[in-house]
Amino acid sequence: MANLRDIQRRINSVRSTMQITRTMEMVSTAKIRSALERAQEAAPYKEALTRILAHVSGSASAVAGQPLLRAHQEEKRVLFILVASDRGLAGGYNVIPQREVGARMEELQARGVECELITCGRKPTEYFKYRGITPVLSFEGISSEPTADEADRIASYVMDSYANGSIDRVMLYYHHAKNRVDQVEMVEQVLPVNQEDLKIPTSPREAKEGMQPIEPVTPTVFEFEPSATEVLGYLIPVYIRTIIYHALLDSAAAEHAARRTAMKSATDNAKEVITTLSRTYNRERQGSITTELNEIIAGASALEDK
Repeated sequence: MANLRDIQRRINSVRSTMQITRTMEMVSTAKIRSALERAQEAAPYKEALTRILAHVSGSASAVAGQPLLRAHQEEKRVLFILVASDRGLAGGYNVIPQREVGARMEELQARGVECELITCGRKPTEYFKYRGITPVLSFEGISSEPTADEADRIASYVMDSYANGSIDRVMLYYHHAKNRVDQVEMVEQVLPVNQEDLKIPTSPREAKEGMQPIEPVTPTVFEFEPSATEVLGYLIPVYIRTIIYHALLDSAAAEHAARRTAMKSATDNAKEVITTLSRTYNRERQGSITTELNEIIAGASALEDK
C-alpha cells in the first residue's frame, strides 16, 4: 500500500503543477493580444519614419554632416543591447539571445575589441553579472510593459557614446513576434545607421522580418527649410529612439507568446504524466486487490481442510 500512496502523492503533485502552468498559459494568452496590438500599431510609424529619413538622406551634403551616419575608421569598442525578460518559464526566449550575445562578445574580445552591454530584463542582467559582466545600463520590472522613457534613456546613451567616439558600433538583439505562436530572433545594427536601410528602392526588394515588402518608389527631389542637414539632425535621433522602442514593444509581445507556448507544452506534458501515473496506480491497485482475494481464498480453503 505504501507504493500506492507514493503514486497518489505524485499524481496530486503533478496535478497541482498543471493547475499553475494552465493558469500561466491563460494569463499569457490574455496579454498577447494587447501586446501584439501595441507592436503592430508602432510598426507603421517606424516604416514611415524610415521612408522620410531615406528621402532626406538623399542629399550627400546632409549625410556628410551627420556623425551618426558615419562609420568609424577603427572598431575599438562595440555596444550590445539585449532585450529579454524579467521572468523565466518562457522556453528558450531568454537563453538563446543571452548565449548568442555572450558568444559574440567573446569573439570580439579575442580580437582585441572591447565590449559594453545594455540589458533590458532581470534575466539577462543576472545571467551576465554571474559571469562577471556588469551592464552599463540595466532595466528591470518592465519587460512585459516597456515604456518610452526606457527607450529614450537607451537611445540617449548610445547616441552620445557614438558621437563622442567612445563606441564604434551598436548592435540590438531582441525577439520579433510574428504571431501568437511564432517568434523570430532579430539582430539589427543601430549605429552607425545602415545606409542600405535608408536607400529609397527603385526596384522591389524584401523587407526585414515583420515588415511589409518594400515596393519601388520614384525618387523625388525636395527643397528643405531649414537645410537638409538640420532636418536630418532632428530625424536621426527620433529614428534611433523609434527603433529601440519598437524593439521593446515587439519583444514584450514575443515574451507573452513564448511563455504561452512553454506553459501549454508543460500543461500537456503534465496531463500525459497524470495519465501514465493513473494507469500505474490502477494496475498496482488491481494487483493488490487480487493478492488480498487470493489470501482470503487460501485462508478459507485451509479452514475447510481442517
